[in-house]
Amino acid sequence: MRRITADYVFTADTPPLKDGVVVLNDDGLVLAIEHKSDFDPAELEEYNGFLVPGFVNSHCHLELSHMQNVMSPGTGLIPFIKGVLGKRDATNEEILDAIAKREQEMIEAGIVAVGDIANVSDSFAQKARGNLAYYTFVELFDLLNPKEAQKSFDQGKQLYDELLEKGLKAAMAPHAPYSVSPELFKLVDAFNARNKGLTSIHNQETPEENEFMAKKEGAFNAFYNDMGIDISAFEPTGERAINTAIRYIAQTPKAIFVHNTMTEEEDIRQTRKGGPQIYWCSCPNANLYIENRLPDYQAFINNNCTMILGTDSIASNWQLSIPEEMKAIHKHYPDITTEMLVKWGTYNGAEALGFEERLGSITPGKTPGVNLIENADIEGRKLTEEASVRKLI
Repeated sequence: MRRITADYVFTADTPPLKDGVVVLNDDGLVLAIEHKSDFDPAELEEYNGFLVPGFVNSHCHLELSHMQNVMSPGTGLIPFIKGVLGKRDATNEEILDAIAKREQEMIEAGIVAVGDIANVSDSFAQKARGNLAYYTFVELFDLLNPKEAQKSFDQGKQLYDELLEKGLKAAMAPHAPYSVSPELFKLVDAFNARNKGLTSIHNQETPEENEFMAKKEGAFNAFYNDMGIDISAFEPTGERAINTAIRYIAQTPKAIFVHNTMTEEEDIRQTRKGGPQIYWCSCPNANLYIENRLPDYQAFINNNCTMILGTDSIASNWQLSIPEEMKAIHKHYPDITTEMLVKWGTYNGAEALGFEERLGSITPGKTPGVNLIENADIEGRKLTEEASVRKLI
C-alpha cells in the first residue's frame, strides 16, 4: 500500500485538496483521498508540488513518429501538409522503432491513454502490447472525389476490423471538411451511427479552410491545383467549415473536434443546434509549431465547452507531453487555472475516449495513475515554465 502526499492533490473531479493524501493498493487502485493530518509522517511518501491523475493525450499521430524535424516550425498548414505527404518514406524498421520510442516518451511524461489517428497499420502491433490505453481513429479522406468515397471507406474498414481483432478500441473518422466528399462523410456517419461510435475531425485549423469551404477560393484551391487533383465535383457551401462538419456527422453520437484554431463563438453556437456531443480538442504546441497562433480559449470557456488536450504528432511538436501543452496555454492565458487545465488534460479526455470508469481522475475505485508536477508556483497554484512532471504510478 502507498500513501502519497504533496502540497496539493488535483483529483480532476473535485476542488484541489491542500496537503491531501492519495491512498492506493499495490496495483495502483485508489482506495481513499485523505488529509495529511490523519497520518503518522513515517507512513507517507511526501513530495513538493501537485499530485495529478495520469494524463490523456486525446489527439496524436503515432504513425508519424519517424518524422521529427522533417518540417520546420512556422510553415503554415498547407505547406506542412505538402511536406508530410512528400516525406513519409522510411524503412519499416525505422518507423516501428520510432513508434516504440515515442510511446515510451509519452509513458515517461505521465500519459496513460491516447486518442490516436491511423491512416495505415504501422502502430497497431505496438498498441496491442497494452502499454497505454489507445482509442484509434481510422482516418479517411478521398480528396473531395466522390468516385473514391467507397474505396476509401472500404480500405478504412479493413484497418478498423484489424484493430478490433487485436482487442483495441477503434472508430472511423473523416479527416477534415476540405478533404472529404459528402459521399464519404455519409458512409462514415452511417457506420458510426450503427456502431454508436465516437469520431474525430480536424476543424478550422487555418483561416484558408473557411475561405475554401465557403467560396472554393484561396490557398486550398491552389493546393489542389498544384497537386493536380481534380476537385470539379466540389461545390462551395457558402458557409464556414464547421457547418459542413456538423451537417455530415449529425448521426454520430460523440465527436472530437481537433485544433479549432479559428473557431469563433458563433461557430460554437452552431454546434448546439443538433448533432453529436462535442469535445473540443486543443493541441496548442502544434498550433504554435505550424501556424504560430492559438485558439480563442476564452470563447470556449464562455460557452461551457468540454475541452480536452492533445499533442498532435512529433512532426508538428517539440515533444509528446500533455503538461507541456498545459504550460503553453498557461503562458498565453495566465487566467486559466491549473485546476481547469488538469481537468482538460485528464478527466475530460478520459470521458471523451470512453476510459472514464478507470482513468481520468484520482477517485476511489479507479486506477488512473498518479503524476507529480514539480517546480510549480505552489502558493499561486500555477504552472511555471520550469514546471516538470514525474510519473509516480
